[in-house]
Amino acid sequence: MIIGVAAIVVIAAGIRAYPYIRQIFVNDVVDETLVGVAKDIDATAIAAATQRAEGTPMPDDGPMEEPMPDEEPTALVAGMFTEIDFAHSGEGTATIYQLPTGESVVRFEEFRVTNGPDLHVLLAKHPDPSTRADLGEEYIDLGQLKGNVGSQNYTIPADVDLSENYSIVIY
Repeated sequence: MIIGVAAIVVIAAGIRAYPYIRQIFVNDVVDETLVGVAKDIDATAIAAATQRAEGTPMPDDGPMEEPMPDEEPTALVAGMFTEIDFAHSGEGTATIYQLPTGESVVRFEEFRVTNGPDLHVLLAKHPDPSTRADLGEEYIDLGQLKGNVGSQNYTIPADVDLSENYSIVIY
């Protein structure tokens, strides 16, 4: 009887712990493209291309007065992920990009980190945080980690002053 109850307790504990244990052994792979590289084609551009293809004369609006926007994101700063200890390691590059739209994103490339439950991407003011105490309370949560392997993007809120030094932390 005691063995049966103990087995039920062990099975119940295993069922509750499975999602956490699973993440240690399973990789969640993400492969996003760099945001802002491929331009969206709007309805006006499609209509203009259709008119040209059909030979319909296009109205001449004269020369453009505004310069063409920079179509490529600009890398502002980049750094490498490091290993904290044998159970908390990361590798790959984190780059902060300024997009042509004015938005800023953090992009991970060649990224791999030890998987775990409920991991988040943080911007921390500490130059090299390795403990919870180093992280402090002045960090910005960019959201849940999309996957522990692969290229991915995270939007930085518009009110973040990127002239300040930040560390990218997976916590």
